[in-house]
Amino acid sequence: MLLSSQPNTCHHTSKKLIRLLPLSYAPLTLLPSTKTTTTMSQTVHRLHSYLRSAGACLVSSPRPPPRRLVCIATVSDRSNQSNVLLWKGRVSHHKLLSVAAKASSSAPQAETERVSETSLEKEVLKALSQIIDPDFGTDIVSCGFVKDLVIDEALGEVSFRLELTTPACPVKDMFEKQANEVVAVLPWVKKVNVTMSAQPAKPIFAGQLPPGLSRISSIVAVSSCKGGVGKSTVAVNLAYTLAGMGARVGIFDADVYGPSLPTMVNPESRVLEMDPEKKTIIPTEYLGVKLVSFGFAGQGRAIMRGPMVSGVINQLLTTTEWGELDYLVIDMPPGTGDIQLTLCQVAPLTAAVIVTTPQKLAFIDVAKGVRMFSKLKVPCVAVVENMCHFDADGKRYYPFGKGSGSQVVQQFGIPHLFDLPIRPTLSASGDTGVPEVVSDPLSEVARTFQDLGVCVVQQCAKIRQQVSTAVTYDKYLKAIRVKVPNSDEEFLLHPATVRRNDRSAQSVDEWTGEQKIQFGDVAEDIEPEEIRPMGNYAVSITWPDGFSQIAPYDQLETIERLVDVPPLSPVEV
Repeated sequence: MLLSSQPNTCHHTSKKLIRLLPLSYAPLTLLPSTKTTTTMSQTVHRLHSYLRSAGACLVSSPRPPPRRLVCIATVSDRSNQSNVLLWKGRVSHHKLLSVAAKASSSAPQAETERVSETSLEKEVLKALSQIIDPDFGTDIVSCGFVKDLVIDEALGEVSFRLELTTPACPVKDMFEKQANEVVAVLPWVKKVNVTMSAQPAKPIFAGQLPPGLSRISSIVAVSSCKGGVGKSTVAVNLAYTLAGMGARVGIFDADVYGPSLPTMVNPESRVLEMDPEKKTIIPTEYLGVKLVSFGFAGQGRAIMRGPMVSGVINQLLTTTEWGELDYLVIDMPPGTGDIQLTLCQVAPLTAAVIVTTPQKLAFIDVAKGVRMFSKLKVPCVAVVENMCHFDADGKRYYPFGKGSGSQVVQQFGIPHLFDLPIRPTLSASGDTGVPEVVSDPLSEVARTFQDLGVCVVQQCAKIRQQVSTAVTYDKYLKAIRVKVPNSDEEFLLHPATVRRNDRSAQSVDEWTGEQKIQFGDVAEDIEPEEIRPMGNYAVSITWPDGFSQIAPYDQLETIERLVDVPPLSPVEV
């Protein structure tokens, strides 16, 4: 029989268990020393006492550990053996093994010191759990932000690192301040050392990306589908705002027919260079932001047909050595044709920012662009209404009318709207090669772009979080758990049902529509080996036979669901 000291904590999702437990199976066999009087039961009791003090839920069994649990230590003598298993806890694996080794000797002082240190770690983590991430709605400890916690009890010194999702996190200063404050109030703490860092740049796309795009966290498209509304102005100033927030940023000017980037920035090197060995493009830089535009290719504006332009854009985007970037801002060309579709298919877009002006004519074209992004499963996170108004003689004037931006927000449910006024300085900055947010960072326009930058950072973080956890496998329920981004509904699917509903050419005849894979060809107890996101629209599921299935969210929502799935009891586990 399995015994639990905290039965009410035994039902956790597999995602949480994977985050909290070491994934490797590393047993430690302890033989009580013949020179001591330590008995088997005493050793196990000490292990249980320590693990309970670490906030763990314990189960003990004379049988080999179930494969869903991680064996922390195997304590044995010549006549008996007991497994001590960690169900849930926040203590690192090597520390558990260390204390288990100490528990096998009769050294109560060392054990007391270890338990005391663990108790202090719990106090620190409990204090830090008061800090809530406003984007995820969860405390920073549960988010996994707290790293490298070290406590020097003798000196009363606590050191740790907060690893955020992006270096441009708009609340990083607040996190650092709050972390210092909540830990410093602990009565035994005399000094707090907080180090801020960010996760390495990595895409959420699971497919085979071109090498140049493989180290970019988020790709943001700035689009209007209409020329002359200030899209390039917004793209450039947004990029330099993100860079000013601490992010690594690049700008890709995708308008081959009329590139604006060479006019709006003034890099020292105005010609793209080619690496002769790697056959890759080296981007130019201005004020720390990497830049690529057809205007820097030494050929000015293109005079060519559509398919050739798509090829040029593909080459410029995918063969550039972007390096590690937190954000790549793409200045999209006007329209919804081949070039735009090529960009959306080649680059795994994280989000889109829509730029419009107050006129009704602008709204009509912008609506087409929003529908295009909707079909391609690219979320639009903000609308920027440019040239809204100007102030003169103590009054505010709206020369182009008003309401276009609000209409886009209301009709398509885009959550954020930003207004940009008519300012001569904003127009002049685009001609002089120095973005407005750089030349006058305290202006009203710069504050608006700062708000837009915060919005983009927060929304991209939410999207990445939603996509990464949209489809997971629950090993305890033996079911695929689905929660489609931007949906509050969560449901379960049987793995065999998902496998049988594959619609690829390997499973369905493309000419006749006849099902190739038969019901009996898929084992009822099949389990996926890996589930990885494919951008914002699908996941890639790898099965034991090596088959990789692409499962769009739309298809998963139509598959027969599991209902009334009872949770497993500790005895069943």
